[in-house]
Amino acid sequence: MADAPRRKPRSSAKPKRRTETKTEPPRDPLDVALDLAARHGWRRLRLSQVAAEAGLPLADLYRRYPSKRSLFAGVMARVDLAVLADGPGEGDSARERLFDVVMRRFDALKPHREAVRAFLREAPFSPGIGLMALGPTARSLRWMLAAAGLDASGPVGRLRCKGLGLIYLKTMRVWLGDNTEDASDTMAVLDRELQRAERLVNSLPWQQEESLAPSEA
Repeated sequence: MADAPRRKPRSSAKPKRRTETKTEPPRDPLDVALDLAARHGWRRLRLSQVAAEAGLPLADLYRRYPSKRSLFAGVMARVDLAVLADGPGEGDSARERLFDVVMRRFDALKPHREAVRAFLREAPFSPGIGLMALGPTARSLRWMLAAAGLDASGPVGRLRCKGLGLIYLKTMRVWLGDNTEDASDTMAVLDRELQRAERLVNSLPWQQEESLAPSEA
């Protein structure tokens, strides 16, 4: 009679449970781009690196931001929205309203000061970096003027944009090194430059009620 097949003894060890690997949720590519720019500069920023650190497939990043320029434009648009979210600038005069709007912008940029510093450092020596900011910066200036109740269209509007751009850039250089708790150094320079612009505009023969002079608008 054939021997009955022997059964293998059952192991007393408990079966291992599958460990589920937790995947981090994707990061906002704009936040990643700002972090990378702060660490390495805008010129060395690579879309593949943004996608990798954001936890996104390249195709997903491409659908939203197909170029470095579109990433930069996205950053600028997000800052614009933060500035405009509080509505029109506060103040009785256009100068006061512009002061409020520009300071809102610096508040929105404060967490990304190093990325701004990297841009200003690289832009004079890298035409591509400077060019990618032209369109978004002009758009931001127009919207800041609009928030202050000033028209940015036509020849006068273009002069306003250029003047505000110069004031904004000059103030930004002070803001980058402003370590005061209340940004008093930045506010002092901005107020001085806006007052200077107001006096200049008021001295022009074609100065109208929509200028930087106090108005009821």
